[in-house]
Amino acid sequence: MRTMTCQQMGGPCDQAFQGEKADDVINQQDQHLKDMVAAGDEAHVPANNDMRGRWKHPIKGMGWYKDTKKAFAALPED
Repeated sequence: MRTMTCQQMGGPCDQAFQGEKADDVINQQDQHLKDMVAAGDEAHVPANNDMRGRWKHPIKGMGWYKDTKKAFAALPED
């Protein structure tokens, strides 16, 4: 189990997400961004737009995905 924050994945806050795999924390952050924007948190709008844009531009998005997976793998186990 490893912990990664919203900020470590390009977001504005220090909300922590835990998972066995990078995909676990990525999915948690994606939901967090959606929830925060839906609740009216303007600080999360740019990160939410970036998240949505990654899937519209898959080649560019894969760079972010690979970097995040490497960063996750480099974290110490909780």
